[in-house]
Amino acid sequence: MPWIQAIVDINAQQSQEIEDLLMAIGADAITLKDGANQPIYEPPLGTTPLWDQLKLVALFDAEKPLQLQMQQLKALYEQETQQTFPNYKLELVEDKDWVREWMDTFKPMPFGQRLWICPSWLEPEDKNAVNLKLDPGLAFGTGTHATTSLCLKWLDGQQLDNRSIIDFGCGSGILGIAAMLLGARDLLGIDIDPQAILASNENSERNGLNPDSYHYCLPEDAPQQQADLVLANILAGPLVELKDSILSYLKPGGDLVLSGILASQGQTVATAYDSECDILSIDEEDGWVRICAKKRV
Repeated sequence: MPWIQAIVDINAQQSQEIEDLLMAIGADAITLKDGANQPIYEPPLGTTPLWDQLKLVALFDAEKPLQLQMQQLKALYEQETQQTFPNYKLELVEDKDWVREWMDTFKPMPFGQRLWICPSWLEPEDKNAVNLKLDPGLAFGTGTHATTSLCLKWLDGQQLDNRSIIDFGCGSGILGIAAMLLGARDLLGIDIDPQAILASNENSERNGLNPDSYHYCLPEDAPQQQADLVLANILAGPLVELKDSILSYLKPGGDLVLSGILASQGQTVATAYDSECDILSIDEEDGWVRICAKKRV
């Protein structure tokens, strides 16, 4: 079905009022985007901050008389508020299969010397490599982001034979499954999102992992156990706040890999852990860092 979108330039104070007006004339979906290149990397928990300047994109059925409706809406708004209605433009949205569009851009990718991440709907480029077949589904994690890439490259360079793994914030399961394919013995994946548990289980099955060797669960259902290696690719704030919980899963002498950290936050996160861990390295890629550490005995 063809669509038409109204793109309105607004500020944060106008967002709710303009959104309500567009919904009232039949918008099927509304998206708020940064209007002035003002990044918001990591908002405080429980908040939904907005950029100072925004582009509000409202999607309508193309059969609606949107140009006339917007003109009437503008006149009504200016009459009632005595303010100028924000600048806007209307654009026809090409009718396409957006899922197929995304699938066409997600290609097999190498990480290090052995490991490849391969979309589940494509054949591996190197059948002799360690190929992780991935369908992220509704959970985060494809390897394309620097935070995941940093962890995958580290895993590729390790001897993981017979080691136990805990993936804290498992998402699509990509890190834990990679560790298992590279020789790890068993895996516990923990995530607060039930969709992540579903996606991780499906991806583990897709990659032929022994069902007895892995388990995914919500934090409240996680067994009290310790592993040789803990991976936590989340965000800097939760990494600091959940430090004690994360370290409780790691054996003394075990390896810790932390990611999801902006370069400017790296030292803060490292400092939070250095009372109980030896910080081995802080490595950067595209403005994000990975911290590797070892828990003291």
